[in-house]
Amino acid sequence: MTLLSTLTLAIEAFLIYAVSWVVWRTLRQYVVQSCLDNIPGPPSVSLWKGNLGQIFDTNGWNFHLNLAKKYGQVAKVHGLFGDKQLYIYDPKAMHHIIVKDQDIYEETSLFIQSNLVIFGPGLLSTLGSHHKKQRKMLNPVFSIAHMRQMVPTFHKISNQLRDSLTQRCSDGPQEIDMLRWISRAALELIAQSGLGHSFDSLKKDELPHAYIVVMKKLQPTIFSMVIARNFLPWLVKIGTPSFRRWAISLSPWKKLREIRDMVDFMHETSLEIYNSKKRAIAEGDEAVLKQVGQGKDIMSILMRANLEASDEDKLPDEELLAQALSFMTHFTEPIPIYRTLTFAAVDTTSGALGRTLHLLSEHPEVQAKVREEIRTAKEKFGGDLPYDELVSLPYLDAVCRETLRLYPPISYLSRTTRKDTVLPLQDPIRGIDGSIISEIPIPSNTNVIVGLRASNTNPQLWGSDALEWKPERWLSPLPDALQEAHVPGIYSNLMTFLGGGRACIGFKFSQLEMKAVLSALMETFEISTSATEEIAWNMTAIATPTIKGPTSMMPQLPLTLALAK
Repeated sequence: MTLLSTLTLAIEAFLIYAVSWVVWRTLRQYVVQSCLDNIPGPPSVSLWKGNLGQIFDTNGWNFHLNLAKKYGQVAKVHGLFGDKQLYIYDPKAMHHIIVKDQDIYEETSLFIQSNLVIFGPGLLSTLGSHHKKQRKMLNPVFSIAHMRQMVPTFHKISNQLRDSLTQRCSDGPQEIDMLRWISRAALELIAQSGLGHSFDSLKKDELPHAYIVVMKKLQPTIFSMVIARNFLPWLVKIGTPSFRRWAISLSPWKKLREIRDMVDFMHETSLEIYNSKKRAIAEGDEAVLKQVGQGKDIMSILMRANLEASDEDKLPDEELLAQALSFMTHFTEPIPIYRTLTFAAVDTTSGALGRTLHLLSEHPEVQAKVREEIRTAKEKFGGDLPYDELVSLPYLDAVCRETLRLYPPISYLSRTTRKDTVLPLQDPIRGIDGSIISEIPIPSNTNVIVGLRASNTNPQLWGSDALEWKPERWLSPLPDALQEAHVPGIYSNLMTFLGGGRACIGFKFSQLEMKAVLSALMETFEISTSATEEIAWNMTAIATPTIKGPTSMMPQLPLTLALAK
């Protein structure tokens, strides 16, 4: 059988399967009654996309806000071809989804397959006991004891960033794309402390490493294909990896080929890093000490721990690599590339830092208080702050918490029920027929969208000012209603870092990065908004700033920096 005939058969099989799936889903949703029919929610605006175009709109902030305002903590929304889904941020329901019944409410097949394709078999793309085994190996490297050891590295990189920006501002205030600089710093922070490698000296005139350019381009490119990605779980079953790669090469879809090229580049870069680290460990302590991080980085510790682990706990090489690497297991041959830790650490941290700087530029009175607190603390210690002092600066901590509350880098997540279940509610809702609903029967294979930002800004818990950025709220006792709600987030009654068995394993690492960078920048600079450009934040998978305009999708954050007095 020729390659062309094989391709033809594969396409025919997929089309038959796709048409059958569409017919079955349409009949199921529009003809067969569902347990969710009585749940209020917005009308479907598209026969085939339902509300997904609104939910995943890059400018979808108002849709999500109005959804919460009009329908409250539980709403029915429509997916592909009328598929009925739930949008939820009721605290008790979230506890069952995220913690108590997390084995029933698994990551969607789309999420798992997308991350497996891009990131490899790491934390983002494994489930159940497989996922728990990987977390058991990773937990020690994110301990407080290890965080303390990272502080000098964090300060060194943050000070390099400060010094380069100081040179830019030596002749007066300058408008600078801060996203570019903090992305470079975030990559270098995870590179040195996580991978024991250096990508960037952070010098003024040095261009960002191509790796960071690719990473920043990858996320919006993937997000722009969000509807088409729903078919990914079936596409990856067609033929062999080499066949699928060949099919991509012939595809007229430019974005698909761009993703392939980005992954290829990251593979080449990361394979070189990994092999270098593997050789150093094999050669012994002297070789390790010559590397960046001197063997104290996350990857070195993880590799050594895996060598010493029992056969039961040991991770296969491909899984070990996938924690900081990934490989294109489905669209290409299975070759490892650095991704999971790197991608999660860089994009979310740079996004959170960028949002914080943007907010501080709009609130000079808050900025002045932060600067005074940092300067006073540094004068006391005669320089960079030790771990305990850095993490406990009350006003800086309040600024970080409030930013992560009101503007979490990820606004929502999806889960799929793997069997029929019943979801209890903390606050009963009124059904379309007028009945009071305190629990919802949910069929197997139902998607549930958890509103992370909606929970963080729920006025029933946070008060009437829940949508205002007010760092001072963290300097007083939080509302009783919030304390009594038992929101299942791992951090400060927030859903920003999730909770349960799939909570963000590096949330302490991320907070430490933010505070180290902010302590260096806010001591030195006065930051104000751009005089010429207005910033818009896009509601992509990870919130991203761009210059406001109908055609602008290039991530950037122009702010004006001046040396502080």
